[in-house]
Amino acid sequence: MIGDRWGVSDAEVAAPYPCDDLVTRPALQAWRGVDVAAPPERVWPWVAQLRVAPYSYDWVDNGGRRSPRRLLDLPEPKVGDPFTSTRGRPIGRLLAVEPGRSLTGEVLGAVMTYVVAPVPGRPGRSRLLLKVVMETSRPVAVLVTLGDLVMARKQLLTWRDLAEGR
Repeated sequence: MIGDRWGVSDAEVAAPYPCDDLVTRPALQAWRGVDVAAPPERVWPWVAQLRVAPYSYDWVDNGGRRSPRRLLDLPEPKVGDPFTSTRGRPIGRLLAVEPGRSLTGEVLGAVMTYVVAPVPGRPGRSRLLLKVVMETSRPVAVLVTLGDLVMARKQLLTWRDLAEGR
C-alpha cells in the first residue's frame, strides 16, 4: 500500500509487534522507524510521555499547544492509562506496556505499537519503531496511511531530536 513504510528494514516489517495480537485481520498495516543517536533509556521516557501530548505537528493535532520539550516527572505508563492527549484532553487508552521497550495503545480505531530497541553492535544507539494496524475499508486505510505517514514521521523525528538533546 502507498505510504505503508518509512525508515524500516524488511526484518523490522517481518518482526512481531504487540499490536499484531490485538488486531488479527487488519486492512491497514504501516511501519515507521528512525535511528536515534541515544541509548534506549534516553529514548523511552519521550515515548512514555506520549500520554500528555502527540509530539507531531502541534498546530494540527494539538490545537496549537506545544508538546513539552522537557521530560515531565511521570510514573511509568500502565494499561488503561490514556494513550495520548490532544488539546489538553486525554484520548484513547494504553492496551499493553513493556516498560523501557514497547507501548501499545488504541485511538480512533487504530492500534499502534511503539518499540524502542538497542542497535546490536552499536552501543548508545537505538531504533525507534512504530507499527499501526486498523480494521477498516481499503479506501479509508489508504487515506489513514498517508496521513499517518506525515504525522508519525514528524513525531518520531521530534522524539529522536529530543532524546539526542537537540
